[in-house]
Amino acid sequence: MKSTANKPELLAPTLAQSNKTGISITCAAHLLIDVAPYPAMDEGDLIELFWDNCYVASRVLAASDVGQPVQLRVPESFVANGTSRLHYRVMQVGRDPAISAGCNVQIKLDCPGGQPSTLGDDENQHLAPVNIPEAIRRKGVNPSQVKRGVPLTIEPYLNMAVDDEITLRWGDVRMDLPRLTSGDVGQPVQVWIPPAIILEAGEDLRLEVTYCILDRVGNNSRWAPARMLKIGCANPYLNTPPKKMLKAAESSHQ
Repeated sequence: MKSTANKPELLAPTLAQSNKTGISITCAAHLLIDVAPYPAMDEGDLIELFWDNCYVASRVLAASDVGQPVQLRVPESFVANGTSRLHYRVMQVGRDPAISAGCNVQIKLDCPGGQPSTLGDDENQHLAPVNIPEAIRRKGVNPSQVKRGVPLTIEPYLNMAVDDEITLRWGDVRMDLPRLTSGDVGQPVQVWIPPAIILEAGEDLRLEVTYCILDRVGNNSRWAPARMLKIGCANPYLNTPPKKMLKAAESSHQ
C-alpha cells in the first residue's frame, strides 16, 4: 500500500482583502490570494493557483517564504460577475503533487447606482436625490413637524440588490437602514426620520439630506446628490451647535 504520510494537508486559499467572501470592483483590479503555510513547506516548492480549474498564477518559493503566507495575484481578465472556485497545487521535489481544498468566492462588479461618472468625485450623479414631501421641501421642518418626524423616500437605483446597506445622512448625523431583502429590490425605500435624529442634527437654514449604499462585497456608491432643507429655525429646542460635516463614503462604512 502506498504511503500518503508525506502529502501535505493543504488548506483552502483565501482572499487577501478584508472582505473574505466577496470581490468588489476595486478588489478585482488588484486581486491577491493568500496561501497559508503548510506542512513540509520548503524552498523550491512550486505553488500553482487555479481559478475555476484554469491556471492563473504560480510562484517558486524562496528561503524567506518558508513558514509565511504566500500571495498570488489573479489577472483581472479572469474576474467576472458570479461565483468562482479557487484551489492551488503544490509541487515538491520527490513528492506527488498535492491539491488544496477549494473555496468559493462571490464576485459583484456592479456598483450600486452605477459607477460614478468622475473618478474621485464624492457624488454619484446616477443616484436620485431623496424624495421629500413637497410641502416640507417648500416650507421646511417646523417645530410641530419635528415632533412628528419627517418621511422621505429613496427611489430604486441601478444594480439594487439583496443585502445592500443604505446609510442616510441628515446634516451631519448618520442613520443606517436595515439591509435590503429580496422583497425590497426594485421598490422605493421608505424612511422615517425620527425626532431624535432631527434634534441631534440641530437647526440649519440649508441642511443636507443624502444617502450612500454599500453592497454585500463592499462596492460603495458614494453619496447621492443632496437635498437642502430648512430646519426649525424658530424652534428654541433646536439649539444643537453645528458640527463638522462628514466627508462622503468614509472608510468606516466599508
